[in-house]
Amino acid sequence: MRIRQEKPEDYEEVYELVREAFASAEHADGNEQDLVEALRKGDAFIPELSLVAEEGGQLAGHILFTRARVGEVEVLALAPLSVRPAFQRQGVGIALIEEGHRIARELGFSYSIVLGSEEYYPRLGYREAAGFGVEVPEGIPSANFMAIQLLEGAPALGGPVIYAEEFGL
Repeated sequence: MRIRQEKPEDYEEVYELVREAFASAEHADGNEQDLVEALRKGDAFIPELSLVAEEGGQLAGHILFTRARVGEVEVLALAPLSVRPAFQRQGVGIALIEEGHRIARELGFSYSIVLGSEEYYPRLGYREAAGFGVEVPEGIPSANFMAIQLLEGAPALGGPVIYAEEFGL
């Protein structure tokens, strides 16, 4: 498996990959692929943190980290993470997250936040964001709203998360 930065010529395949990945997901609204397209056009987009995993000549997965804020601190929002159904449960998602974290550290980002599975993301070091001083959005279970500190000596967090406007939150 090879992980690399997404290129414009990948956009159509990524659109289908994200749609397929979320078609049977428990907590999906069906427009994740459209969110990816909107985020690419927004101010929060970081090309170096839009990654794909290639396996056997096709795209197996995609991950996107975009700029967000908690108080005065710029953080990353991991959303969405997509793995084609045929490649799920084979480590593709973990590899994408780990490579994303590595690049994020190189770029100087101190934290990443995610709304996701309380069973999956803690395996990668995520823990409840409230423990970092992040306000949990109303209606979201605290166990599913998580963060990870990427750099030592990161500034303290405090307050609500302000996502890119494309999230519609």
